[in-house]
Amino acid sequence: MNYLAHAYLAGPLPADRVGGVAGDFVKGRLVPLPEGIGPLLAAGVMLHRRIDAYADTHPAFQRSRARISAPRRRVAGIMVDLFYDHFLAVHWQRLAARLPGEGELETFTANTYRLIAAHPEPLPPGFTTVFARMAAQDWLASYRDPANVSLALDRIGAYRLRQPNALQGAGGELLEHYAGFEEDFLAFLPEAAEFAARVRRERTGKTT
Repeated sequence: MNYLAHAYLAGPLPADRVGGVAGDFVKGRLVPLPEGIGPLLAAGVMLHRRIDAYADTHPAFQRSRARISAPRRRVAGIMVDLFYDHFLAVHWQRLAARLPGEGELETFTANTYRLIAAHPEPLPPGFTTVFARMAAQDWLASYRDPANVSLALDRIGAYRLRQPNALQGAGGELLEHYAGFEEDFLAFLPEAAEFAARVRRERTGKTT
């Protein structure tokens, strides 16, 4: 999952949402706590990791990965993560009924940036610079536009993968198989939301 989906699936606790967005910047074991990572953030990161593991084995997510062209199959997970953020943004008003007071995507993203900025524990190394750009450019809401999904994939490929990389121009595959990816996403998200809620209930011993 990418930033917007993780923020959405994190639930109502601020630290879980922060951990959802920043989780990829925390590496290695969480027990004992890594230096500079507090217990609230660690709990959010653990939820992030459980959601990622669930997504990787979900039939709808696997169908989406299989739609990716063979030359890009090794980066299919990255692509599908971004594609699903696009569909979450597109279908936001219907899917955000479970988020009281955050029915507008821009309200949700602004609240998410505010929660991250106000988090009382240190943020993961490397995330602070990314977060500044994310908030200034409202990356989370920008995924509603397929052109911005393409731009994000090109940017990931340029900065995170060896050159030449398979993500250059990968956004075109979203439009090529748009209806199929959308169908997969709409099958996946409700079940992923229930899974995330179940993990939170098991963790706290109460409904969250």
